[in-house]
Amino acid sequence: MPVLPSWLTDPLWDQFAALLPERPMVDPGHPLGCHRPRINDRIVFDKLLQLLRFGCSYQGIADTTCSATTIRNRRDEWIRLGVFARLKQIALQSYDRIVGLVLDQIAIDGSITKAPGGGEVAGRSPVDRGKQGLKRSGMTDGYGIPLGRVLAAANRHDSPLLAPTLDLLDDLGPLPDDITVHLDAGYDSDKTRSELTARNLHWRIADKGEKAPIQASRRWHVERTHAWQNAFHRLTRCYERRTTVINAFFDLADTIITVRSLIRRAWTTHR
Repeated sequence: MPVLPSWLTDPLWDQFAALLPERPMVDPGHPLGCHRPRINDRIVFDKLLQLLRFGCSYQGIADTTCSATTIRNRRDEWIRLGVFARLKQIALQSYDRIVGLVLDQIAIDGSITKAPGGGEVAGRSPVDRGKQGLKRSGMTDGYGIPLGRVLAAANRHDSPLLAPTLDLLDDLGPLPDDITVHLDAGYDSDKTRSELTARNLHWRIADKGEKAPIQASRRWHVERTHAWQNAFHRLTRCYERRTTVINAFFDLADTIITVRSLIRRAWTTHR
């Protein structure tokens, strides 16, 4: 049973491979001219998908085709080249061109997950008995397509993360004139409204102390996207310690979510 269906992994790999520079199978600068052949990039890419989906260790996923050290080294090489971030950007552009991003309705919310190994953006989790946790302030369009996230320690409040999360809108190119931001009661403050007013954004914020169904606004889309992301166990229980590596796995997960939604929606609109 493959980690992801071929109708999803094949287009992902085709675009990913197009972003990689050409590399010889054998290092021509090796003094003896007999260095071991370079492990095929597709093998390492499939290993990263397995890591992302199953959340296992590098040693647990390594086998005779690829070692744990090779997976880590190739991962870091691709991060330095910016391949993961570029792949996510291309997926968003493709979705926007074919289906269309709903950028006049934006939803933002935070989600706390476990980070047993600690790390650069880990902190004491207020919902897990003070254990190490990771918070992401995620932003989605009106359908739930992930637009970006800001990583922080689990003990950070959602409200101070709003401004850096909104800054991610600058990377999306031309935006609608009227944008409504949907937020939960954790953002119900004058500071939040001042921040949104300064950016010429409209808002719909749940009132503190008043119970309302999540479906009362478009905020439920970001909740659903958090659930989509938590299906990737590497993100739900994060053992990575470096922010760049965590962001790379999030970019890969967001790309999968975006391409999956693109293919499924295109089945009915572009057949």
